[in-house]
Amino acid sequence: MKILAIETSCDETAIAILEIIGGKFEVRSNVVLSQIKIHKKFGGVVPNLAKREHRKNLPIVLKLALKEAWGTKSSLGDLVPKLDAVAVTSGPGLEPALWEGINFAKDLAKKWRVPLVSVNHLEGHIYASWLESEPPKFPLLALIVSGGHTELVLMKKHLNYKILGETRDDAAGEAFDKVARMLSLGYPGGPEIAKLAEKGKPKSINFPRPMINSGDFDFSFSGLKTAVLYYLRDNPRADKAEAAYEFQQAVVDVLAKKTADALRKYKVKSLVVGGGVAANNALRRVLNILIKKSFPKISLHISPLWLCGDNAAMIAAAGYYRFKAKKFKKNIKAVGNLKLSKI
Repeated sequence: MKILAIETSCDETAIAILEIIGGKFEVRSNVVLSQIKIHKKFGGVVPNLAKREHRKNLPIVLKLALKEAWGTKSSLGDLVPKLDAVAVTSGPGLEPALWEGINFAKDLAKKWRVPLVSVNHLEGHIYASWLESEPPKFPLLALIVSGGHTELVLMKKHLNYKILGETRDDAAGEAFDKVARMLSLGYPGGPEIAKLAEKGKPKSINFPRPMINSGDFDFSFSGLKTAVLYYLRDNPRADKAEAAYEFQQAVVDVLAKKTADALRKYKVKSLVVGGGVAANNALRRVLNILIKKSFPKISLHISPLWLCGDNAAMIAAAGYYRFKAKKFKKNIKAVGNLKLSKI
């Protein structure tokens, strides 16, 4: 079967076409048009601007995705026999942006007379690992570290989610963006801090590791962000590279410790890591070492770099399993704070 997916939860307009042959996934196309340059001067995403750009970009991205999948001769009219479903992100995210993708997907599904599948953006980050040559095995633990979300999730089977812990305030990605602004770095903050941190070394700075020994699987990065703020205020000549290094290390330490605690408590076969922060080299390195040294029987599946950011291929992968389970909805709505288990 073939499924077309649309992702517009934030500032990337993305459309992908996924073909499933004998249970194997083949990404026929995966087009992502970023709005970073537009939002960069504001230091973050402006919802109404994102909505405007999605509306303008969706038809363009669709044509590019069709061309990439089937060549220059493809057109909207000849797709009916080629597609089996349309999947779209319904949340969480910026509601004005989500609505653009949903309405566009509804029109396509109606025109092509195929089912419309609603996908949670966070489950998309989990299912990005199914696009690898060797997919994860159940039961599994998933660490989601996207822009506004940090969660540890237990999955015993497809589409079955038990949230073990989540952020109580700022997520890791939000903390990276806010600390980047404190350091006068660009947007998005994660890549900028990672680049600067490479020039830093562990010295005298010692930022806190919030909730690292709390005994549960929840996260909190607001206090860490505040500690960086106060440190820079009290040390105007501080080495920014050292501050970036220590901040990044504090985030990685918390994420790795909580993940290790969950792996010890729950008997799983795989660890899945997805989301924008999963592209961070320091986090990838620490998790690789953790699995090799402490959990050698558990397979590690960190999303490849091209699937860490927001994209539609991951939405298509999750949409495929929702299609198989016949989870169709006629009245899909945008829900900005949509929970992983609620769709």
